Amino acid sequence: MIKQYETVFIATPVLSDAQMKEAVAKYTSLITDNGGEIVYQEDWGLRKLAYPIQKKTSGFYYLIEFRADSSFIDNLETQYRRDERIIRFLTFSMDKYAIAYAEKRRANKENKEKKEE
Repeated sequence: MIKQYETVFIATPVLSDAQMKEAVAKYTSLITDNGGEIVYQEDWGLRKLAYPIQKKTSGFYYLIEFRADSSFIDNLETQYRRDERIIRFLTFSMDKYAIAYAEKRRANKENKEKKEE
């Protein structure tokens, strides 16, 4: 069954920009190659962690919102676990309220960016 999901992963802070883009490309292509559709993606950049993970105090955050078959999620999370660049991840199924909130948040962000120009 096709559902809408949101996944956020935290990559280790020692990656270069090119390595981070490569990691993002790997997961976006993994989603699309398995019949998924990317709805939205956002780079949250380098942020301080609430607590140290693997002796690291910061990490690169990246959000991907996508539609995919529910059987694909196990495959995606297995890939996260195997990748030493990923220190944490969270994937969840979005209900209609979460989808509406995400659309509203994106619209507000776009309006804010237009006003700054």
